[in-house]
Amino acid sequence: MPAFSTPDLGRFWTVPNALGLLRLVLVVPITVFLWQGGPLSWILGLIFLIVLTDWLDGRIARWTHTVSDWGKVIDPVADKFAAIMTVTALTFRPAEPLLPFWFFGVIVGRDLAILLGGLTIARRTGQITMSAWAGKAASLWLALTVLSIVLEADPPVLNVCLWTTTGLLLISFVVYVIRYLSLLRQHSPPRTSDGGPSGPSESGDSQGRGLPSPAPHAT
Repeated sequence: MPAFSTPDLGRFWTVPNALGLLRLVLVVPITVFLWQGGPLSWILGLIFLIVLTDWLDGRIARWTHTVSDWGKVIDPVADKFAAIMTVTALTFRPAEPLLPFWFFGVIVGRDLAILLGGLTIARRTGQITMSAWAGKAASLWLALTVLSIVLEADPPVLNVCLWTTTGLLLISFVVYVIRYLSLLRQHSPPRTSDGGPSGPSESGDSQGRGLPSPAPHAT
């Protein structure tokens, strides 16, 4: 059976991680306002804060040399939580305009698949993967799509936002799949000539006694 490892995620309480957690908290009131058709000024302000914290956390981590695996976990989780919650509110709320059901399916299916894939990679390899550039671009266009709904933009504008976001979501999904498969290949056990996984072999000494050969040291 494959061995599973638990990665050490390093220091938790850093400024970038706090910004990522703040983004998670801000998603809750903006979802409520979107569902209830709350004050436009509050909705726009919260969207601005979410986008700003998303932009700042990675840059502060690089400027202060506090990049951590915790940040690699919090950042994509916050992005996907914000995406699923806001899109759910704008798809099923009682008032129009609404997002189409197929867009809701794309968001939820893609984000859940990436989260499950990332969890599998972390358990099998002990590595945490960072957000892909295409995913960040998709998050930005998703914010523009939410704004177009909130501001009741004309259908051509909304369609541009919807299809651009969808295209970036699909591109980022392919990027993640390639990245995950590459990590799995790097950590898969070497294969023997008969196609099976390599392992300790038994060899006989000069007097015919079968003894297990020493296992190679881990590197």
